[in-house]
Amino acid sequence: MSGPRDGGPWLELAVVADLEAVEAVSEILGRVAPGGASVEPAFDLTDEGLGAQIDPAQPATVRAYVPARDADQARRAAAEASEALGHLQAFGLRPIGELRTRTVHETDWADAWKAHFPVLRVGRRIVIRPTWRRHRRAPDDVVLALDPGMAFGTGLHPTTRLCLAAVEALADRGVVSGARVLDVGCGSGILAIAAARLGAREVLGVDTDPIATEATEANALRNRVARVVRARPGSLPTGAAPWDVVVANLIASLLVALAPAVATELRTGGSLLASGIFVDREADVRIAFDGAGLDVVGRSSEGEWVALEASRRG
Repeated sequence: MSGPRDGGPWLELAVVADLEAVEAVSEILGRVAPGGASVEPAFDLTDEGLGAQIDPAQPATVRAYVPARDADQARRAAAEASEALGHLQAFGLRPIGELRTRTVHETDWADAWKAHFPVLRVGRRIVIRPTWRRHRRAPDDVVLALDPGMAFGTGLHPTTRLCLAAVEALADRGVVSGARVLDVGCGSGILAIAAARLGAREVLGVDTDPIATEATEANALRNRVARVVRARPGSLPTGAAPWDVVVANLIASLLVALAPAVATELRTGGSLLASGIFVDREADVRIAFDGAGLDVVGRSSEGEWVALEASRRG
């Protein structure tokens, strides 16, 4: 997720957009915002307000934050984003709302952003509970207490939900218990922690953003899996022995570029779970995986997003 990282003020840019237009809108806002953009899908509150269910029929809200100490520069950034959005709206392909702006301060952000993260159930057993929320636990629930901080990976985005459900499915087949798991682009650590809670004996998270690895370690400690989950800044290769399972919730272009390196990290017969693939790029990812010696053995989707399960050939 994105937001102010130091003292404000900040100019918040927000656009309500059809889900199929979210990627394009995020790219536009990300051009002017140093921290990129975050996506907040629409959801309905359940369980007397303690939980939520994503409503894929409703538009999402894309937000980004621009430093506003220099008011003129912030206004120029907003104008640039508004102009680009106007060009996108002119195509009339999917509904896109007007750009809304407001000034926020670090103290406002510290609490206001928490409203966008309800308790969510993913798959059959996994429950994502933000640390400031309550949850009535069912006997089979695997509850992940998460403080997303400034790192990506809250469970709200379809790519994260797809990957979590895939990790759970692997666990149901007995693949995760006792396994060594690598999380490439660990973000908040949500996938690494889920693997640990589902029985992995060793999990390493790597991310090029040191804020992400700090969030992963803090969340691992919070979920009492710090002895299992480690995190460090960087990418591939890890220099470790081949892993039983690799999870990679990245964008398609990164999956394509990293396919050979990912295959090298995976033991023969090991499982790769790859998410973050927009449906239009699925064929490119499949071709890259095949060229790297990875056979696609499973597929799941949500809206325009796809997750693939692959196995390394011998």
